[in-house]
Formats: sequence, structure tokens, C-alpha cells
Amino acid sequence: QVQLVESGGGLVQPGGSLRLSCTASGHTLEYYSIGWSRQAPGKKREAVSCVSFTDGSTYYADSVKGRFAISRDDAKNTVYLQMYDLKSEDTAVYYCAAAPVPITIWDTCASMNDYWGQGTQVTVSS
Repeated sequence: QVQLVESGGGLVQPGGSLRLSCTASGHTLEYYSIGWSRQAPGKKREAVSCVSFTDGSTYYADSVKGRFAISRDDAKNTVYLQMYDLKSEDTAVYYCAAAPVPITIWDTCASMNDYWGQGTQVTVSS
């Protein structure tokens, strides 16, 4: 069973940047699609972004398109979520998830729920 650890969260000012990391153990991420989701207080978990294995296709929620970028470094067994122009509404606990299936459409990313990490808190505030 793959184990995921998120890191890189913290407190940033609006308009700032942050890079989250999702590092796996137990299995190489080479054969997993990875997704990032977030959950703000009082809200349900929201899919943010995914990167598929096989072809490395990336997917983004409309709310973060143009501001977030997902990437993977299979040699480091890590997936990153680079966040730019952070807004207060980005405040949430961010989780990564892994699934041994390719992602070809957004709906697959949004529904991915096989494995999850413990989350890392991102707070955007002045």
C-alpha cells in the first residue's frame, strides 16, 4: 500500500507563492496517477489538480487554472503542486492521493479516492 506524505504548507500573504510536495513510500509513483485536493473548514473536499501516469497529462480545477501547476519527479518519487497568486479562498488543508489508473478526463481526477496522505495546511492571509 502506497503511503503519501504532504509537505510545504504554511502561511503566505495573498498573491504569494508556495510549493507543496507529495512524497510516496511503499511503491514508486511511476505507476500511479496523483491528485491534489483541498478541504476548507465547513466545506467538502475539492479536487484541485491531477497528473496522470502513462502520459503525464495534467488537469486543474477551474478555480486554480493559470495559478497552480502540478508536476512529478519520478526519480524522487514526488509530485509537486506549485501555487502562484494565492488567494484567501485557497486556504485549506491540501491532500494528495494516488491511484493506479490513468486519468484522461477531469471527472476521473475529481473522483480519485484510493490513497490519501495526512494533509498540509495552507493559509493565505495578510
